[in-house]
Amino acid sequence: MQSSFNSLTSNNEVIALPLEHGDVTYYPRWLSNFKADDYLNVLQSELKWRQDNIKLFGKSVPIPRLQAWYGDTHCVYSYSGLKLVPQAFTPSLAALANKLQTQLNASFNCVLCNWYRDGQDSMSMHADDEPELGFRPVIASVTLGEARNFDFKHKMSGEKYRLCLEHGSLLVMAGDTQRNYLHGISKTKRLVAPRINLTYRYIAPT
Repeated sequence: MQSSFNSLTSNNEVIALPLEHGDVTYYPRWLSNFKADDYLNVLQSELKWRQDNIKLFGKSVPIPRLQAWYGDTHCVYSYSGLKLVPQAFTPSLAALANKLQTQLNASFNCVLCNWYRDGQDSMSMHADDEPELGFRPVIASVTLGEARNFDFKHKMSGEKYRLCLEHGSLLVMAGDTQRNYLHGISKTKRLVAPRINLTYRYIAPT
């Protein structure tokens, strides 16, 4: 069974998603359209985008999107056989991190930036449960640009949930969400404009 929460975003500013064994909050208008437009334009040229390869079924394949990794010097991050060494926060990334920390009362010292160029760019189902992120990480996900469907799947029950992440929105995944859910963005045949997603995290110094 799949539930959709798209209709919940029309008249509510803060939405707690009804995910069993999860802690997910959605802010559909976290940034004004003006601010979101500005960040979208700046980040396309400000960040050092690249297309990395990951290991999939023993083979090295290009990921279906562009990405960039920023954070404190100790924030080395590894997934799917890929090791990301951080670059220093840009002014735009630092400004967003400060806004998130103030509002959420959480620390963020690194961010994975993904550029979905069109509907064929995607993110496979996964959990942000790498050891360096800690036992119950807080992941703050900012969407800029084209709205795309974001899917959750419970690891045990298989229950599926879908939310359309809008331009200027914020999705916060906390508590046991990464332990119990996979999430991802599917490809679409629709003609869609580019989307930049910023997922802020915290990695403790060793």
